[in-house]
Amino acid sequence: MPTRSEIKNFRLDEYRDRRHSDSQLQERGALQLSGDAFHALADTMPQMVWSTLPDGDHDYYNARWYEFTGAPAGSTDGEAWADMFHPDDQPEAWRRWKLSLATGEPYEVEYRLRHRSGQYRWVLGRALPIIGPDQKIQRWIGTCTDIEDAKQIASHNEILSQELSHRIKNIFAIISGLVSMTLRGDEKLAAMADTLKGRIAALGRAHEYVRPHNDKPEGDSKEVTIRHLLSEIFASYPAFTDQRLTISGGDIVVSDRAATPVALVFHELATNSMKYGALAAEHGRVDVVISPDGGMLRFNWTESGGAAISGAPARSGFGSKLVDMSVTQQLGGSLERSWLPTGLQIMMEVQASRLAR
Repeated sequence: MPTRSEIKNFRLDEYRDRRHSDSQLQERGALQLSGDAFHALADTMPQMVWSTLPDGDHDYYNARWYEFTGAPAGSTDGEAWADMFHPDDQPEAWRRWKLSLATGEPYEVEYRLRHRSGQYRWVLGRALPIIGPDQKIQRWIGTCTDIEDAKQIASHNEILSQELSHRIKNIFAIISGLVSMTLRGDEKLAAMADTLKGRIAALGRAHEYVRPHNDKPEGDSKEVTIRHLLSEIFASYPAFTDQRLTISGGDIVVSDRAATPVALVFHELATNSMKYGALAAEHGRVDVVISPDGGMLRFNWTESGGAAISGAPARSGFGSKLVDMSVTQQLGGSLERSWLPTGLQIMMEVQASRLAR
């Protein structure tokens, strides 16, 4: 017969086993309850919600997914979901998804998803990993948001923007033509007409350059930077081709709004140097050095190799006033001229925030 101690230990072990079994049942019930709660919550969301196992195998879609796609329940589990993408979008979507699975980085991509109507609509796909206590990915939770209407509006706005851009360029050409026609035959006003047309042309080049994406396929456009913009402004000056007008130093992305005053300022400086400064001499040169300084962007304009300078001119012309107004009022900066014997030196600072997008 078992001893009293053995009976006691047996009953204790039986109690522990029963408690362990009850605990497991409670955990399973809690997990099932949690799953049901998640599904109920996901079905009330306006987005399509889905989840995958750590390896990316899809095992859940909410009601919105099946409403949007019209696919039978369970037919897009596993990797079958990829067949719902537009064929042209599948390679990029797969590339980004595999990258996220390998690195744990958030997943985000735009692609066209087949609607129940048979048409493809643009959606934004996003997913984040759920990380367990062991720092391993337990599951991925993702959403698909219908952005077709937003895409259509953006496309419509881009068409309008292109049309407006073309009309603005035509206006520059018309104004320049009007100046030529109005002052034709009056030799006294010929120099003024050339100056005015030069300024108009500078504005036209700035506008043309800051909107290169309008007439190019998506992905071909590049950010407009201050150095690229200055290169475009200086391209019409022979000294730039001869490398007697150089640009060096830092760089910053330039907004459409900032391009106009920048174009006016540096067109005036280069034109004045061609007429009266270092670039008027055969071996004269101008070096423009750009450098960031806190929240400001500094331009150091240095002329050399021209005729000796005895001092500042007796009066300032309209071009100099235009430069000063553009720098101080539109670019929130300051400008200081130093009339050195070796050539004009200009220290100009503008607010970087006024230049950036």
